[in-house]
Amino acid sequence: MTVGRVLVVVPTYNERENLQIIADRLHAAVADADLLVVDDGSPDGTGQLADELAQQHDWVHVLHRHAKSGLGGAYVAGFAWAAEKDYDVVVEMDADGSHAPEQLPRLLAALENADLVLGSRYVPGGSVVNWPKSRELLSRGGNAYTRLLLRLPLKDATGGYRAYRRKVLDGLPLGDISLKGYCFQVDLAWHALQQGYRVVEVPITFVERERGDSKMSRKIVAEALWQTTVWGLRRRRQLPAANET
Repeated sequence: MTVGRVLVVVPTYNERENLQIIADRLHAAVADADLLVVDDGSPDGTGQLADELAQQHDWVHVLHRHAKSGLGGAYVAGFAWAAEKDYDVVVEMDADGSHAPEQLPRLLAALENADLVLGSRYVPGGSVVNWPKSRELLSRGGNAYTRLLLRLPLKDATGGYRAYRRKVLDGLPLGDISLKGYCFQVDLAWHALQQGYRVVEVPITFVERERGDSKMSRKIVAEALWQTTVWGLRRRRQLPAANET
């Protein structure tokens, strides 16, 4: 594998039960990858545990933020840290085990012929485990709606397990990216495609968390659907003008 230096960015908020486990699994799966924990001032002591892991292992790093400011903001902070440290590949991964580190080599291998690799639940070979049917239908429906409105050629634009070549992040207008929930992931993929980067999907098995509480809410889903609608309508208004030039 010749993708270069790899940094896995893992945002955390009250993930003390999961952090040690996910760090160990990551190192076992990809021993030469580094881990950056971006903690949003977790009251359960996740940040302190991250500091302890960083003292024990030179491949663990910690970025502390003082308040819970959202998943997108945590990732943008992690992307900036990766740029400062000159990593070649940046990976998004959840702390709760829903993104199996054991599948990371598959994403990194796909970067040989891509600029952005999405771990996809909905391409052939992908799946979800331990989700209620209602939540899977909501997720699949949201992705179908996104494809329809934005003309995205992606089965799973809302997924958060992905690997970027650094040049993709360097070229994206991160200051203008929506930082809310699903919108953040859709916005990044959309901009990458708009800028001509090669985006591919590889199948993953997504497993619902076993420990801790999910950060997903109806409000986040509603915001994502509303924002996608706004983007889609704006795009449709712009198309005629673009066709006239």
